[in-house]
Amino acid sequence: MKTVLIVEDDLINARVFSKILTKRGGLNVKHTEDVEEVVNIARAGEADAILMDVSLANSTYQGESVDGIKITQMLKADEKTASLPIILVTAHAMEGDRENFLEQSGADDYISKPVVDHQGFVDKILGLLPQ
Repeated sequence: MKTVLIVEDDLINARVFSKILTKRGGLNVKHTEDVEEVVNIARAGEADAILMDVSLANSTYQGESVDGIKITQMLKADEKTASLPIILVTAHAMEGDRENFLEQSGADDYISKPVVDHQGFVDKILGLLPQ
């Protein structure tokens, strides 16, 4: 069974995503906003894809404040985790944000919150998972 790591600082969003992915997608789900844990899970191959919140309020890495863009850049720059599909999830959904965030981060896709189309959400994630 494929596993999606949810990196999200809002527990309600994390629960909603988790429920949608397990019930509609038949996926395993892990959740954390601890950056060390994200990196360790990714490097150990314990996730098949990552749902990455762009605005992580409380996340730090090696003493620095980091957001989902920075964490994605770190994972994409690491040869062990570069091919891991990362989908940005954000409430920032203004004109041009999608392109800007994808270009900055190197992420594979982008989903705006709130997630209204649950099946579309699942389909997008399933489409990025390695076969």
